[in-house]
Amino acid sequence: MILRASLGMAFVLGAMGLVQNVFQLIGLRLLQGVFAGYISNANALIATETPKEKSGYALGILSTGPVSGSLLGPLIGGALASIFSYRITFFITGGLLLIVFLLSFFLVHEHFVPVEHETGSLTAKQVISKLNRPQAVFGMFITTMIIQASNNSIAPIISLYVKELMHNGAGVTMVAGLIAAIPGIANMLAAPRLGELGDRIGTEKVLSVAFLFAMVLYLPMAFVPSIFWLGVFRFFIGISDGAMLPAVQSILSKRTPAEVTGRVFSWNQSFQALGNMIGPLIGSAVSGMFDYSAVFIATSVLVLINFILFRWLNGRSVA
Repeated sequence: MILRASLGMAFVLGAMGLVQNVFQLIGLRLLQGVFAGYISNANALIATETPKEKSGYALGILSTGPVSGSLLGPLIGGALASIFSYRITFFITGGLLLIVFLLSFFLVHEHFVPVEHETGSLTAKQVISKLNRPQAVFGMFITTMIIQASNNSIAPIISLYVKELMHNGAGVTMVAGLIAAIPGIANMLAAPRLGELGDRIGTEKVLSVAFLFAMVLYLPMAFVPSIFWLGVFRFFIGISDGAMLPAVQSILSKRTPAEVTGRVFSWNQSFQALGNMIGPLIGSAVSGMFDYSAVFIATSVLVLINFILFRWLNGRSVA
């Protein structure tokens, strides 16, 4: 599946450099969605190939890839577009994805053991029947969605909030970019260590503390007197983020039979995408009805709701 995703994306992104009108671009963007799924399938592969007692550490390391990519991607893309052109940027991106395909083909080896039935032919009801605690797995889907909604609720207003704190001073764009990137840097530093900690003391404990930590950190962001303190709190939010999604994926890997891991992780990816969509809508709506500071308060409440739902749906057992 990761080979299909990487090769398909390579050709689709490369073809975007050849489009002649916006409708062709829209069509290729839709096709891009068809071939998407490299990250979710990579998570599933790591979850099935890694010993359960080491899954937190492995998934924590893997989670640094998308984060670092999201930080470097806009920088590299902007630089390439400035040096060459938009079309050349698509060609280069397609070439990079082709390299991903080749690296995956030659360097990634799956110890695949065929099961009695093809899991791809199983209905959703049959997949659920194979889960020991389906309500807990569904709870992790909801948890994933709210994590992403919380993280992305800040996105629409962060630049405007920075501008407000700087009193429309010079360099707002650069500072806003730095403030937006700080959590990602902290995430990359913290995720592997927090994943390893979860393997040692229990993933649910780490995730619960991360929720409480994030809830406490979002509140003072609504009242910071300067950019400096906003950056400090954003850095610590990045640490809590470094625990959340890898912890969810680790819990899913421990609660899911190997033969349906791919399906479960794909469903989780869908809930993650749903959170990515809901988050900015929440942030925009709250800032429109109140002000920018209210978004941080609303996000803190959202994290609290997530913590309560997580404890309720998953019980108090240690993963």
